[in-house]
Amino acid sequence: MTSYFNYTLEEVLNELNTSADEGLSSNEAKSRLKKYGLNELQGKQGRSWLVILLSQFKDIMIIILAIAVIISFAVGEHTDAYVILIIIIGNAIIGYIQEYNAEKSIEKLKEMAAQDAIVIRGGEKLEVDVSELVVGDIIILSAGDVVPADARIIENSGLKTEEAALTGESEPILKITDKLEGDDLMPGDKLNMVFKGTTVSKGSAKAVVTYTGMNTEMGKIAEMLKDDNDETPLQIRLSRFSKKLAIFVIVICAIVFGLGLLRDEPLLKMFLTSLSLAVAALPEALPAVITIGLAGGAKRLVKQNSLIRKLPAVETLGSVTYICSDKTGTLTQNKMTVTETKAVEGKEELLEHAMILNNELKEKGNGELAGDPTETGMVNYVIEKGYSYNSSVEELPVEEVLPFDSDRMMMSTLHKHGDKWILLVKGAPDKISEQLTTNNAEKEEWLELNKSWAAKGLRVLFFAYKIFDAKPKDIDESIEKDLNILGAVGMIDPPREEVLEAIKQCKEAGIKVVMITGDQPVTAKAIAKELQIADEDSEVLMGADMKSMSDEELAEHVLKIRVYARVSPEQKVRIVQALKDKGQFVSMTGDGVNDAPSLKNANIGVAMGQMGTEVAKESAHMILLDDNFATIVKAVKEGRRIYDNIRKFVLYILATNMGEVMVILIAPMLGLPIPLLPIHILWINLVTDGLPGLALAGEPAEKDVMKRPPVSPDENLFSRGLLVHTLITGGILTAAALIAQFWANSNGYPANTQQTIVFTVLCFGQLLNGLSVRSATRPLFKISLISNPLMLYSIAGTIGLQFALIYVPFMQPILKTTALQLDTILIVVGLSFLTLILIELVKWFYYRRAQKQSLG
Repeated sequence: MTSYFNYTLEEVLNELNTSADEGLSSNEAKSRLKKYGLNELQGKQGRSWLVILLSQFKDIMIIILAIAVIISFAVGEHTDAYVILIIIIGNAIIGYIQEYNAEKSIEKLKEMAAQDAIVIRGGEKLEVDVSELVVGDIIILSAGDVVPADARIIENSGLKTEEAALTGESEPILKITDKLEGDDLMPGDKLNMVFKGTTVSKGSAKAVVTYTGMNTEMGKIAEMLKDDNDETPLQIRLSRFSKKLAIFVIVICAIVFGLGLLRDEPLLKMFLTSLSLAVAALPEALPAVITIGLAGGAKRLVKQNSLIRKLPAVETLGSVTYICSDKTGTLTQNKMTVTETKAVEGKEELLEHAMILNNELKEKGNGELAGDPTETGMVNYVIEKGYSYNSSVEELPVEEVLPFDSDRMMMSTLHKHGDKWILLVKGAPDKISEQLTTNNAEKEEWLELNKSWAAKGLRVLFFAYKIFDAKPKDIDESIEKDLNILGAVGMIDPPREEVLEAIKQCKEAGIKVVMITGDQPVTAKAIAKELQIADEDSEVLMGADMKSMSDEELAEHVLKIRVYARVSPEQKVRIVQALKDKGQFVSMTGDGVNDAPSLKNANIGVAMGQMGTEVAKESAHMILLDDNFATIVKAVKEGRRIYDNIRKFVLYILATNMGEVMVILIAPMLGLPIPLLPIHILWINLVTDGLPGLALAGEPAEKDVMKRPPVSPDENLFSRGLLVHTLITGGILTAAALIAQFWANSNGYPANTQQTIVFTVLCFGQLLNGLSVRSATRPLFKISLISNPLMLYSIAGTIGLQFALIYVPFMQPILKTTALQLDTILIVVGLSFLTLILIELVKWFYYRRAQKQSLG
């Protein structure tokens, strides 16, 4: 792309074949519109509702369940088929709604753009729709306008633009007309350019359009927003789990079917047995329970001011190893605040009058001030000290104003001062110092003050004054000479008060915080040091330096850098990607349009809800409703809690499924009748597993949840001993069920009674196992029963349902059960409690050994 910022005004106009006074002709504008296209942002091709709906059925577990439905209908097991079908449809509806509403980022970008623009065509000023702007058009900008396209400034009257949303720069940018030196400057450094979607905060200008539509800086961001996100750790883990489970189910079913045929068992009987085995192995409730569990976590997070836009992000928070945070409006208040003042002795009151009077602010209808944030900050500072504009203007009536411009770098106001006149001047320290009448030693003292304040990240302004016996005839820059120093003011966009504690908690949780900002490096490092993100020796990597670095070179440095300054939106994405390539799990926080691509590319993007742009919010996975960085820590804790509870549910559900599979596999080998029917297995997997499983999703966080390192994204669901724990628990449930069936068979109970006994032993054993898995480490007697009342209600309710299935006559045919005698039910209950005791003993032994190993 052409570097128009390197061109002189004459070169720009010649290159674009246009005139500053006449602009383009109407015919030429129409011709260029055909050539360049509309000045609009283009989104990716959207998917139809049908494609989105069909995509919900591509998961391997859903495919297996669908096959089970077909088989169930084919063999006449209609109840089983309908139950599984309801599960499949329910999951599809949830996924469809989530995806259908997800992608709105490009539309929000379009809404941010101006709708009309003032353009010169054929020497006349016209108002045209921004979509019809073309390269070479001459546009007129004034305060309050939204810039309609990227453009090179050709005439300028104190123009300042708000570019925080695009570049991350916290202060309005003062624009110039002169050409700039240097190649490949960051957007924030292109001072003679204005950019589509930014706003004019002050002054006016004439500019020539250089880029429109997708070729603008905003268009580049829109292009990056087309990329799809990576899968979350939970989605990856579930995908791997589903594939392995599918292979396991197929292999086991084939083995059982083959062994049955070798024993000359009837073909239909073995087919039904294999189907029972497949249903037993598949955790039908797992997709629904995880979805509902994540939704419950999202609901809790809303109460903590975190809005989750994409459900898997709830669990993703627990894996975060890096938080890459935008500075402006995220770590800081996005409000310029006076932190340092120094006045010449005896002139303190005059300095404060100057701070409140020397500005171009306007008052909104609600009493708030509109205009330059720096001027607003100074006025608010003085008002808080007890001054008011009315009292100051009464003391020093404003007679004339000499506006700020980029050449003088000063602004002056002339005031009546008794029988004399006083000129109050504010401006850049170097420009003011050149006009002072004081000696060199005093100038150097004030300039040293400027350096020391600037090193702390402050923006410094000098104030000066000059007294006249009579009102000057010419109010121009000629009167801004031979000035007397009045004082200095240092300002900064201060850190949020709660952020320091939040960063401390992140460190304790093993999470590294990185600042990525469009601000100058001195400001960025000063804020980073104050927040203890960086120290004195920490390196600040500039965007300009990143441009010369390959992705491999960046990857070598990325784990060491804590502060990035003057970076572009593309570079933010590179930083996030480099961390991801290093195996880190990255959260990116931000509020501006410039943050949207990195928010979308991060493993979890976090947007600010109050100060954030709509584009940032739509690109993020999570929105902070209170714009409070500390809320991220609460969300991380909730994410870790949810992942812990998902693991507990996996242990809970797979232990029973293993028991079902092993009982069905082993019982025929021992010459026993088929111990479970498909409808029994569905009941266990949906009701016995499902209701307490949902209750597990609300289990309180473990005490050490924020004292451990983040969960590795590569960790599978069965790491940290979960597989062994599952196998042992499943083995205990299997043994209890087989013992019950062997006892029933030895006592001459018919096949349907044996099935009821095995069915009930597995149900009760699993329900009691639900109490045990509430904590991965603490024994049951150390877990408060009332800390999760939903678990108690679900277990009590499920036990009641189980007794109803056994003893209520009209329910017996549905679940194919039979009533059990008192002595039989006592044996069933006794075996169930024995399983709980054994499971608790195993947990105590296993984790005691693990603790000893961790201690060395």
